[in-house]
Formats: sequence, C-alpha cells, structure tokens
Amino acid sequence: MKPKDKKRLQKFRQNLTRIRKEKGLSQRALSYQCDIGHAKISRLESSDNENLTLPTLFEIAKGLGVHPKELIDYEFEFLKK
Repeated sequence: MKPKDKKRLQKFRQNLTRIRKEKGLSQRALSYQCDIGHAKISRLESSDNENLTLPTLFEIAKGLGVHPKELIDYEFEFLKK
C-alpha cells in the first residue's frame, strides 16, 4: 500500500473509532449492527494494512446510523499538483 493511502486510511480509522465511541458502541456491538465481523472492524481501526472497500464503508455507516461521508469527511490531497 502506498504511504499516501495509509495516511488516508489512518484518518478514516480515526473517524470510525471516534464516531463508534460517541455512539457508545463497542467494536463487537457495531459488528452486530451491520454485516461486518468483529475482527474486520478491529483491523480497520488498528491496522495500517487493512483495505477498505465501498460495500464495507456502507455497512459500517449503516451500523453506526450515519451517512458514509461522515466516515470519510476529512482533508486530503486528491489531485496532483
């Protein structure tokens, strides 16, 4: 995985963890709310090498009761200069 992608996913992980805790959910409780296993949620929150797919993003957002954009709402460089 490219360093810039790891940095983007790190920001996603921070948002996921923050929103999950604000909702008062454990990782296991979130896994019960959506079609994502507890181990996958744990890896998404802690591993630099865990990839995120669009269906996973949607499932996690559904489980948290938020729009998917809330999980990826952060600044990052997208276009080359």
